[in-house]
Amino acid sequence: MIRADAEHDCGEDSGACVRLASIADLPTRFGDFQVAAFYSPSDKKEHAALIRGNILGQSGVPTRLHSECLTGEAFGSLRCDCRDQLEVAMTEIAQREVGLILYLRQEGRGIGFANKIRAYQLQDEGLDTFEANEALGFRPDERDYEVAAHMLATLQVKSVQLMSNNPDKIADLRFHGVEVDGRIPIVIAPNAYNRRYLEAKRLKAGHLLGPAAQASISEQVDSIVSIEPTVGPSGE
Repeated sequence: MIRADAEHDCGEDSGACVRLASIADLPTRFGDFQVAAFYSPSDKKEHAALIRGNILGQSGVPTRLHSECLTGEAFGSLRCDCRDQLEVAMTEIAQREVGLILYLRQEGRGIGFANKIRAYQLQDEGLDTFEANEALGFRPDERDYEVAAHMLATLQVKSVQLMSNNPDKIADLRFHGVEVDGRIPIVIAPNAYNRRYLEAKRLKAGHLLGPAAQASISEQVDSIVSIEPTVGPSGE
């Protein structure tokens, strides 16, 4: 698979192109995975896939799309729930025969680390997370999942059950041709520092968090019939 994919070119008409660079075993504190490295020649970014079991040609693969968060995952920030979501996803998938986490280099909902910290400063002054992004000249969410769709195609995943609370992820994936069979909630209880952040996601971005957020069990799979995309990628 690596040799076949390493030098492919999607052409000038493609908005995003990623190439599979390498795969290796990755034992973790959550369980055993394989890790695949992808390289995007269009934006020079590297993305990762954590793979559980043989996902090739499989349907309904439990899949988490996770955007990187340096402050949460490396520094243990309590301003967001990113690290908790990643750890819950890894724990859940490690208990299954197959599963997948796509780790995407989209820090700060796509605005980058420096701008994310600028947004934090504006939040310290009273703006919520979406208002802060807009004050800096960005859309509330600058992320795009075309790269993720390409990675899924490379890994020959036929369809996914998306581990997410964000309906825009489902809409965006389906816009890019990915079949989504259902949604696995992955909701984290708020703390004193991220409660306003989570409430803004629920009220302004439609995140399906519920009134009393708790981590949802893997068997709880919701239908996505009610959230068919009616427009293009999220934010448009």
